[in-house]
Amino acid sequence: MKTSISFARFAVLPLALAAAFPSVGQTQSTPQLNDTVVTATRFAESASSLAFGVSVITADEIQSSGVTTVNEAVMKLLGVPGRLDLSGGNNYTLDLRGFGATADSNQIVIVDGLRLNEADLSTAGLSSIPVDSVERIEVLRGTGSVLYGEGATGGVIVVTTKGGSGTKRVNSAQIYGAAGTNGLQDVRTSAVLASGGFSIDVAADDRRSDGHRENFASKSSGLNASGQWSNEWLRLGARAARNSLKSGLPGSLSAADYAADPRKASSKTSFGSSKKESAGVFAEASVGEWQLAADANQRTKKYASVLSFGPYGYDVDASNYSLRARHQGQLGSNVNIFVVGYDKNNWNRVSSQSTASASANATAFYVKDDVIFSSTGTRLSIGARTEDIKKSSVSGSSTNLNDRQNAWDMGISQLVIKDVTVYGRVGRSFRLANVDEFSFTNPSIAIKTQTSRDVELGARWTSIQTQLDMRLYRSNITNEIGFDPAGTNSFGPSGSNINFDPTRRQGLELEVKQVLSPTLDLRLNAALRQSKFVSGTYAGNTVPLVPKQTVAIRAMWRPMQGHSLNGGVNWVSAQSPDFANQCKIPSYATADLRYAYTYRNAEFGLGVANLTDRKYYTQAFRCSAGVTNAIYPEAGRTVTASVRVKF
Repeated sequence: MKTSISFARFAVLPLALAAAFPSVGQTQSTPQLNDTVVTATRFAESASSLAFGVSVITADEIQSSGVTTVNEAVMKLLGVPGRLDLSGGNNYTLDLRGFGATADSNQIVIVDGLRLNEADLSTAGLSSIPVDSVERIEVLRGTGSVLYGEGATGGVIVVTTKGGSGTKRVNSAQIYGAAGTNGLQDVRTSAVLASGGFSIDVAADDRRSDGHRENFASKSSGLNASGQWSNEWLRLGARAARNSLKSGLPGSLSAADYAADPRKASSKTSFGSSKKESAGVFAEASVGEWQLAADANQRTKKYASVLSFGPYGYDVDASNYSLRARHQGQLGSNVNIFVVGYDKNNWNRVSSQSTASASANATAFYVKDDVIFSSTGTRLSIGARTEDIKKSSVSGSSTNLNDRQNAWDMGISQLVIKDVTVYGRVGRSFRLANVDEFSFTNPSIAIKTQTSRDVELGARWTSIQTQLDMRLYRSNITNEIGFDPAGTNSFGPSGSNINFDPTRRQGLELEVKQVLSPTLDLRLNAALRQSKFVSGTYAGNTVPLVPKQTVAIRAMWRPMQGHSLNGGVNWVSAQSPDFANQCKIPSYATADLRYAYTYRNAEFGLGVANLTDRKYYTQAFRCSAGVTNAIYPEAGRTVTASVRVKF
């Protein structure tokens, strides 16, 4: 195990001095929780009366927890289960509401208006976003199909950077450096230049690690920049980003190899690399009672790898455009909020090794109207979307998939007693097979559009020091699209993408943020999930790679001025990698702890992840005679020392 000792010693010294000479504590008033404002609704508004749940992670929470990526923030702070992504680096596949292997195709990821979802089976690369550039992360729980379209049954993850938040920009800069276990070297820097209504935001990062396994070394770097001008009613801007990643691909391990040495690699020569670039322009205006917004974004991705069967690579060119308007006015004595929008998404992929190509294009219109009754505080909401989708795949022969689908939802929220709101909604969501799925099916059976009927009931308690949200949900899914290893394709009985028999997702989610005292904050996320086949061959079985329970508890303690201790425990129950549920990925609990000392404009931190050195894995694919195989191990205990200086 390789550790950057010299940097660690440098960082640990101030920590030792801080412990030996603590600052004198000061009397503090108990802090208050602010009203949560969200933008996952496509326009900023208070979350207090919404008819659905939205979880929010702030920049301060990201910094104090010591997480290094957006994926890690969602997993550790919100308890969302994640699986190690096979593309290497530090990326994880998140699963908002129990879709297992197809989670990426059933949730949407947006960063400052840029849609990160691919139209194939690859994962949206959240780890490519410089984490210090993030202002907040919002997770819209459950269907977001009216506002975001195809593939949003599980939910929507919306990341807003500091430059994209629309808040007033002030001159500032910071630099962060860290080193630790497995040869970690992590450098990040960000700066804001502001004058009058003009501002420029820049963020860059460079991360290198030997990885926790053989042939798992990785190097990544990123650069984000945005410039904007604003006055009292108008904001105009442009943004650009570039990211690169190169990582070894150690492959999976058998059960025997994992038990003997989880650090070993089954492949010592495979690797993958990606280069991503994006650019966009945006405009926002307030004209009377109207808010107007427009985005135009373009991104490219070049992926190359060398695997056991040879080289593999492709180029992706994607774009998305949106126009939307919001009007808030009076409808008699009541408040009426009307939203209308237009979205257009284009995606094209070309193979680097052949003439194979694929494309996916969608055009959509949506409307949404909310009425808030002044006499009772009741909020009624109704929305609808129509989306025209065209997909094609050319590899020797051509395959096409064209359809027009509609989504809708209706919701209601009601303040029942002081600080307590109950809400509910029903809706319809959908997705079509992606270009990798519909090009690898049984040639005699056409793959159908997946649809879902979604129901959610919730209660929200918001007070000065408490935020609590409890949600009960159910999604009944028809023609769910997924890979069946027992299926038949054009090459024989080696598996195929099919429409499953009816499935159901249902569960209970609990989210609590509590200020316990002037020095102690607590955050709790817990979920009970049931993802089952309702009928057919696998009736009663759990959908593969879906844990039934998750718990994440996190605390922030400030014992005295300048000192803070942030720690948490995440527990994920057992899950099955196979349809017959004959094998298990064992449950696991991991703990992390980070101490930070702030002196003037510098913060010195020391963090430990997987504190108990738990041996576990989140990703496995095969079941052989009741034994789980094709295992991708997670890291053991890791230590990171860091310094952050703000100017």
